Amino acid sequence: MTENTPTAELSKVGVSIWLDDLSRDRITSGGLQKLIDEKNVVGVTTNPTIFAGALSKGNAYDAQVAELAKAGKDATGAVFEITTDDVANACDLFLPIYESSKGFDGRVSIEVEPGLAHDTEGTIAQAKQLHDRVARENVLIKIPATIEGLAAITETIAAGISVNVTLIFSLERYRDVINAYLTGLEKAKEAGHDLSKIHSVASFFVSRVDTEIDKRLDAVGTDEAAALKGKAGVANARLAYEVYEQAFTTERAQYLLDAGANKQRPLWASTGVKDPSIPDTFYVVELAAPEVVNTMPEKTLDATFDHGEIKGDTISGTYLEANKVLDAVAAQGVSYADVTEQLEREGVEKFVVSWNELLEAITGQLEAAK
Repeated sequence: MTENTPTAELSKVGVSIWLDDLSRDRITSGGLQKLIDEKNVVGVTTNPTIFAGALSKGNAYDAQVAELAKAGKDATGAVFEITTDDVANACDLFLPIYESSKGFDGRVSIEVEPGLAHDTEGTIAQAKQLHDRVARENVLIKIPATIEGLAAITETIAAGISVNVTLIFSLERYRDVINAYLTGLEKAKEAGHDLSKIHSVASFFVSRVDTEIDKRLDAVGTDEAAALKGKAGVANARLAYEVYEQAFTTERAQYLLDAGANKQRPLWASTGVKDPSIPDTFYVVELAAPEVVNTMPEKTLDATFDHGEIKGDTISGTYLEANKVLDAVAAQGVSYADVTEQLEREGVEKFVVSWNELLEAITGQLEAAK
């Protein structure tokens, strides 16, 4: 890995840099390996939007689509085969990092179908199906942190499967997610699973919080409201890190850690800046701390590598100020609960739309290949 670069400095702080993107071309061209070698990338996350984008560009999937069409696969079956192949191949690429980091990094995530976000049993079944099909120790199955998803997280962890919990927006739901993880570990221990092999990250979304709260602050229209713009997302994430620190020092958590279990690390998602008035590395530089993951779109990764000014740990010791920010937002009449509930609902809906676009594109390609 390249030394003396901003991404190397970020890694030294204790931040794991994961790329929020994957495509077959990125794997076969050597582009992903180059990011590992030069920009300190140690993992990958995917979602339906990312795969929809990958399948709409170029011809890297043409041969496999033709084979699947010949085999009579429908769109859902074809997407399952294509995406799990990409994830398995990426897992192989990251295997050395997975082994050297003892399972914390070198991870590749694949998401259950977004239409299952409110179906506990369906999510559990597909999580196991995806895990078995990818058949790599370093895969993470992404499950959304909906109410129905919480029970699915517990049962998937209980089965010894590592999980990336996605679409977390509120501190209350984050506490529920940690509880679901610990309950799953307790069940896994009872079932005789090796707890050291089970890993999890909790994906806390950042920029989407600012986008929605800033829109509401604009509607308030006061100088006090304007002064709070661009502050809530980072404050919310910093308080999530405080929740993480507290949750894994409890007697309950310590018992499991002593039995070989791993902490469920916080992961910062939605770290691409959407407001042009905010520096493009803002959600990277201001959310650096030991044991976190920052999953970045390539644009954010490139900006960080090029001109990120890494200032060390920018989270620890900020909790009082972060609370003041959220209190000030509430004082302007902006409801935190309403914002986070809306963002969860919209997050699921957006992935459903992407999933349907993906199925539609594959249907057309299968038809053309016949």
